[in-house]
Amino acid sequence: MPKTAPINMRVEPAQQALLTKAAAILHKDRSAFILDVACREAENVLLDQRLFQLNDEEYEAFESALSAPLAENAKLKSLIKETSPWEK
Repeated sequence: MPKTAPINMRVEPAQQALLTKAAAILHKDRSAFILDVACREAENVLLDQRLFQLNDEEYEAFESALSAPLAENAKLKSLIKETSPWEK
């Protein structure tokens, strides 16, 4: 997929030098390094969200889903019975 959305920023010279040095250690260009680190941190922020708000109807549906019995899953039961790779 072609990259078409620009992201521009101004940084202090010391910050630029730090980013350039870290990118070089990983054999990446500075832009790729910054993008990788920023995306990883963005994913962590989104995954770490623990607070969400629901109206009454949504809350009831959420509670019902949590309280509902689990469907029978033969594949999962089989997987649980297997010896873990680190125990072999």
